[in-house]
Amino acid sequence: MNEFSIICRLLGSLWYREPQDPVLAPVYALIAEGKLAQSWPLEQDALLERLQKSYNAQEIEADYLSLFVGDECRVSPLRAAWQEGAKEDEVRAFLSERGMPLSEAPADHFGMLLLAASWLEDQAQEDESEALEALFADYLLPWCGAFLGKVEAHAGSAFWRTFAQLTRDAIQAMWEELQEEEQE
Repeated sequence: MNEFSIICRLLGSLWYREPQDPVLAPVYALIAEGKLAQSWPLEQDALLERLQKSYNAQEIEADYLSLFVGDECRVSPLRAAWQEGAKEDEVRAFLSERGMPLSEAPADHFGMLLLAASWLEDQAQEDESEALEALFADYLLPWCGAFLGKVEAHAGSAFWRTFAQLTRDAIQAMWEELQEEEQE
């Protein structure tokens, strides 16, 4: 698994899974202990330090639930809520055509799109970034700025505001990497 895949998998998991999910316990432990920066491939040390300082498990969980879960959530994590005319079945078809196994859960969830990027990167043949570019250009970039901005505006905890900024910067760095690969 390369750095691109690791970044997408970690970010996607934290956006997609509720904080109390046992699968995330090791990741939150790394954040709480300030050890994520040791293995984080991007130069985001200041944001990772802020993330650690804002770590409070109960606050993170409560804020996640009010931000993203239920009909009354403050910020929908689904693409269809952000892009006019966007449909979840478009994303599902795109990912299915590339062989990605999907559950019944919405395929256009922000975290799922990042997890899909990790999966596509892991499945890609050498020098094959077309699917990743399409995923970013068509399904992630058009609305992620608005989504992350709304998270920053509505989050009750510094953790989610900082995590939104960390994610924004990481997505930008990954997009630039994809563009550089295309030009080579």
